[in-house]
Amino acid sequence: MMRGLLVALAAMLGVAHPLAAHESRPAFLDVRELAAGQYEVVWKRPMRGDYVIGFTVGWPEGCTPTITTENQVPGANITRMLLDCGETGLIGGTITINRLPETSAEVLVRVEFADGASQTQLLRPASSSMIVEGPRSALAVGAEYLRLGFDHILAGIDHLLFILALTLIVGGSWKLVKTITAFTVAHSITLALSTLGVVRVSQAPVEAAIALSIVFLARELLMLRQGQPGLTSRMPWLVAFIFGLLHGLGFAGALREIGLPQGDIPLALLAFNLGVEAGQLAFVGAVLVVLGVGRRIYSDTLPKWLGAVPAYGIGTVAAFWTLERIMSS
Repeated sequence: MMRGLLVALAAMLGVAHPLAAHESRPAFLDVRELAAGQYEVVWKRPMRGDYVIGFTVGWPEGCTPTITTENQVPGANITRMLLDCGETGLIGGTITINRLPETSAEVLVRVEFADGASQTQLLRPASSSMIVEGPRSALAVGAEYLRLGFDHILAGIDHLLFILALTLIVGGSWKLVKTITAFTVAHSITLALSTLGVVRVSQAPVEAAIALSIVFLARELLMLRQGQPGLTSRMPWLVAFIFGLLHGLGFAGALREIGLPQGDIPLALLAFNLGVEAGQLAFVGAVLVVLGVGRRIYSDTLPKWLGAVPAYGIGTVAAFWTLERIMSS
């Protein structure tokens, strides 16, 4: 019954190295217009040990960058520069991330104009350049942040492991719908409050607490397999809501890094949250399909002790993340 699920879980855990956990984010290129044709640039590249990922930025013709400072923070190299694009400015030009097609990495590019409008785009190996379009319609902004939210949740292995553990405990029933809804409502509240500056917390302890919440669910899953249902089995919506408040703070950390367009904050916030929800539901649907297939094919062919493997696998990875995040905070 569990073979299909175990294969899927093994694939997830295979990439669940700490660098693949939620605090691992794309390289980030932030461009802010200071005056006509003049820009301030922050170029954040991830590091692997002492090695800085060798991406370089290809600017439009007529743009001249001047490096002002360069320093390193834990896990990243940050270069600040001034960019002079003359009278033509950046609009209509193409920004390219060199060497990106040779990797499996991603680069988030954000251009903010003097009037507060912004353009955000996630560049991947297959699409390593973008045309600076200038201010865009509300529909384009909403579609952009919807996609960013969807991409963000599917890249957040720790959030997905939390959802996986919840799904395994609750099962494919109406109770699961209520549980996921409670989680969504909770993370929507703290995502909005934190992103808008109403609630301010340090991101490092939040990330450690998120990992610890997965350890808790792994223990609850193991207790259920041993015939001792815990709080999550009895009141899954309550547990989902409480930890959803915490996970919303984690989502907000990424959204603050991406930034919100000043003229469309409510729309961008709503679209990002809907994108997170869409990615979350897609993942739950995939898990339920795997479980259903597994039950049909392997219901009587696997030993019962294999049912505890997901709990131990999820718990081990989450415990490692907890210790690593505590030590690095």
